[in-house]
Amino acid sequence: MSLLGKLYGPFFNGHNWAAVITSGQDWLIIFSLVLIECLLSVDNAIVLAAQTRVLPSLKEQEESLFYGIWGSYIFRFLVIGLGTYLIHFWEIKVLGSVYLIYLVYRFFSSKFFGKPKKKKRILKINSKLTGRKLFWSVVVQIEMMDIIFSIDSVLASLAVSNNPVIVLIGGMIGIACMRGVAEVIMKLMRKIPELEPMAYVLIFIIAIKLFLTIPAIDIELPSSVFGIFVLIVFVATLVIHYLRQPRKRGEE
Repeated sequence: MSLLGKLYGPFFNGHNWAAVITSGQDWLIIFSLVLIECLLSVDNAIVLAAQTRVLPSLKEQEESLFYGIWGSYIFRFLVIGLGTYLIHFWEIKVLGSVYLIYLVYRFFSSKFFGKPKKKKRILKINSKLTGRKLFWSVVVQIEMMDIIFSIDSVLASLAVSNNPVIVLIGGMIGIACMRGVAEVIMKLMRKIPELEPMAYVLIFIIAIKLFLTIPAIDIELPSSVFGIFVLIVFVATLVIHYLRQPRKRGEE
């Protein structure tokens, strides 16, 4: 019970929730987490939506995504509590930072060296299933895929803030935004293609931030400073995009 208290006690601490909700700095961090969640996971949301197309009616498709969202929330709650505990071990910090840097390398190598990005695999549904068996098989597969897809964003979020309430609020808002306006965000990213590499630049900075906190180095970049940095990078990305527009029109 003492371990469960360590893992999930902060989620039930009213003072912790009140402090986060009334703090402008914490909301800045939450904004940065939502931004990272949306940019990293929007294509995953579209894949998950495509998974529901095997269901015969729009009502069942919407219902399966509804259950999928609640499953995502429960999974985030469980994994954030566990992750907040594990992220204090320096070995986990090193492994986490290496994994995040690998994600950055994989993205930019596909951009600059022409390696094709791996297609998101849609799990096959047993075609013999019908009715509610088919429905629940789709829900289960949505949950499995969501767990796989969300590892990146959960790890990045825990590297930004070690307050589980902040990470949970950011994750919940991010999931709701991502699922609700996935196609809108995707269109925005097509119009402003600089947003995607910006997300991976932030992931690289997050990896460095996480690595610097290992005991041998022990440099902690405050989460509030990182939130301000994310806001500056986001605004700078929009400025760069609009400055490049006249040049693109001239080349055309």
